[in-house]
Amino acid sequence: MFGAIFGYGFILMLTKSLPHVPILGGKFGPQENSIIQAAATGAGGMSGVFVAGLPAMYRLDLLSDDPKKDFGRILTITFVCAFFGLFAAVPLRRFFIINVARELNLVFPTPTATAMTIRSMHAVGSGAADALRKIKALGIAFIIALLIICVGQYADGILHNWHIFTWFYVWSGYTASGLLEPENWGWYIQLTPAFFGSGILVGLNAAVSWWGGTVVAWGLIGPLLVHYGECIGIAVGEGKWEGITRFSVMTGVDNPDYVPSPRYWMLWPGVMVLMVYSLIEFFLHGKVVWDGIKFAVHESARSINNRLQARGHSNAWFAKQAAKADADGGVEDFASAQDQVPTWVWVAGTLAALVLAMIVSEVQFHMNAGLALLACILGVIFAFMSIYGGAVTDCAPLTASAKASQLVYGGITKNHFAIKDAQRINLVAGNIASGTADVANSLVSDFRVGFLLKTPPKLQFYAQAMGTVVSVFLAPGIFVLFMSAYPCVYRPSDDPADICPFAAPSVAAWQAVATAVTMPSIPIPKSSAYFSIAMGILCAVQAIVKHFWLVGSREKYRDWLPNWMSVGVAWVLGPDSGYANAILFGSITAWWWRKWFNNHFEMYAFAIAAGLIAGEGFGGVINAALELGKVSGSFKGTEIALPGAEW
Repeated sequence: MFGAIFGYGFILMLTKSLPHVPILGGKFGPQENSIIQAAATGAGGMSGVFVAGLPAMYRLDLLSDDPKKDFGRILTITFVCAFFGLFAAVPLRRFFIINVARELNLVFPTPTATAMTIRSMHAVGSGAADALRKIKALGIAFIIALLIICVGQYADGILHNWHIFTWFYVWSGYTASGLLEPENWGWYIQLTPAFFGSGILVGLNAAVSWWGGTVVAWGLIGPLLVHYGECIGIAVGEGKWEGITRFSVMTGVDNPDYVPSPRYWMLWPGVMVLMVYSLIEFFLHGKVVWDGIKFAVHESARSINNRLQARGHSNAWFAKQAAKADADGGVEDFASAQDQVPTWVWVAGTLAALVLAMIVSEVQFHMNAGLALLACILGVIFAFMSIYGGAVTDCAPLTASAKASQLVYGGITKNHFAIKDAQRINLVAGNIASGTADVANSLVSDFRVGFLLKTPPKLQFYAQAMGTVVSVFLAPGIFVLFMSAYPCVYRPSDDPADICPFAAPSVAAWQAVATAVTMPSIPIPKSSAYFSIAMGILCAVQAIVKHFWLVGSREKYRDWLPNWMSVGVAWVLGPDSGYANAILFGSITAWWWRKWFNNHFEMYAFAIAAGLIAGEGFGGVINAALELGKVSGSFKGTEIALPGAEW
C-alpha cells in the first residue's frame, strides 16, 4: 500500500514536470502504478528469516560470534529464498487467482483494497483529488511515526514508553511499592505507530485475542505461578527501586537446580498453540495442496502434449491430462499468451534456484543436498497454505511453515546427527521453507493486485524480479546493521537487569523448538507440559469445530472465537503489554472510525496505517545508525520517568 500511494505521488510529479522526457514522462495509469507497487513488493517481501530463524542460529552458537563475519552466508541463503519464491510464485498465480479463486472464495482482502485504492487514485474527476488527500495523509502519518521513533528515544519515558504505574509510585514518594508489581509484569503503554497501524488493518478479533492472551499470561497465570512457587523472578532493583523484579529471564536452563521464570514456563504453551492450531488448519485444508498437485500434473502434461503435437507426435495419456487442464474451472484470465511469463523462464529459474539451494546448503551450512531439496519442496507446500490463509483471512500462517518444517527435520535428524549439527540443519531448513513461503505469498498477493487492474503478469514479474534483486542485498545489510546496533537480539545478556529494546518473540520460539526437537531431553516443567497439552487439545478442537460445524448460517460465530496465533505470540513474547495495548487501541479506533465515519475511513485508513508502519520501520533504521554512531538515546538521552533509572 505504501509503495502504491507513495509511488503514485512521486511518478505523477515526474510525469507532470518532465512530460516529454523518455522513461520519466509519458502515460501513468493504474497498470503502471501496480508495476511500481510490484517492484516495491519484490524489494520488501522478505522479512521472516531475519527476525526469527537467523537470530535463533546465533543464540544457539550455530554461526560465528558476529553477523558481519557471516554476511556471505546470510547473502546466499537470502538469494535462495528470494529467487526460489519469485519463480515459484508464477505457477501459483495461475492456480490461486485463475483456477480456484471462485471455488474456494478467495477474496485477498489487502490486495483487493490496494487495487481499489490505485484505481480510485486514477479515476477521472475526483480521483486525482482523492489521491492527493491519501498521499498527504500517508506523508503526515509517516513523518509523525518517524519523529516518535527517532526523537522519542532521547526522552523514552516521556515520548515513547509511558510507565504510568511508575509515575504514581514516584508521586507517592517511592512508598507505594505495590505499584511496581504491574511494572514487573510489563504493564505500560508504548507509543508504537507501527502496531497502532497494524491494529487498523487486522481488526478486532486478532487484536483482542493478543491483548486477552497478554492478560491471561501476565495478569493471571504468571502471578499465580510465582505465588505458588512454581516459578521465580530475579530482583534487580536497589534502594528506592528495590521492588523491581524481572520475570523474563531465559538463561540457566541447563543447570540441574534450574527454577523457571514465568516467561520460560509460558513459552511452551505459546509454542504449542502456534504449532497445533497452524498444523490442524493445514491438514483440514489439505484439499488445497491436493488440488495444487493435480494442477501441476495437468499443466505439465499440457506443456508436454503441446510439444509432442508440434513435432507431429501424440500420447493418449498426455492428451487426456491436457484436456483436464483445459477443463479446469476458474475465472477467465484477461492476459493473453504473450502477456504471460514464459514457461521456460520460471521453470529454468526454479531449477536453478533448487540447484543453488543444494550447493549453498552443502557448502555453506554442511547440510546434505537432499535435505535442502526437501526444504524447497516443503517451502512450496507451505506457500500453498500461506497464500490460501492470506486470501481468506488476510493473515498468512507463515508461523506454521516454520514450525512444521522444524518438526519434520527434528524427526529426520533425531539420533542421526550431533545436537549442534541437527539444530543447524533444523534452522537452515526452516529458513528456506518459511522464507520461500513468505516471498511466494507476497508476490502472489501482488499478482492479485495486477489481475484486478489488468496489468500484464509478465511486466509485473519483471518488476518483482528487479525488486527481489534489491532485497537480496538490502535485507542482509539492514539485518547486519540492526544486529551490530542491538547485539542483545542475537546474544542476550545474562544480566537480568539488562533490557533489550526488541523482545524478539519469534526468535525465542524458533530457538525453543529447535532445541526441543533435537535434544534427548529438555527441562520443561511438568506443570507447563500439562498446560501445553491442554491448550493444544483446545486449539485442535476449536479448529475442527470451526471447520466442520461453524459453516453456513453459523459461520458468523467464527468472529467470536479466539485467534490462537495472536494468543500464542502474546505468550511467547514475555511480560510485555506494550505491543498488545497499541494494536488493541488501533483496532478499536478503526472499528469506531468505520462505524461512525465509514466514508472517511475508506478514504484515509489504509493510507494512514501504511504511513505509520513505514515511518516506524524507516525510523528504526535511522536509530540503528545513530546507535552505532553513539549519538542515540542510549548515549545522549534522558532516563526520566523510566522505572529503575536514576533521575
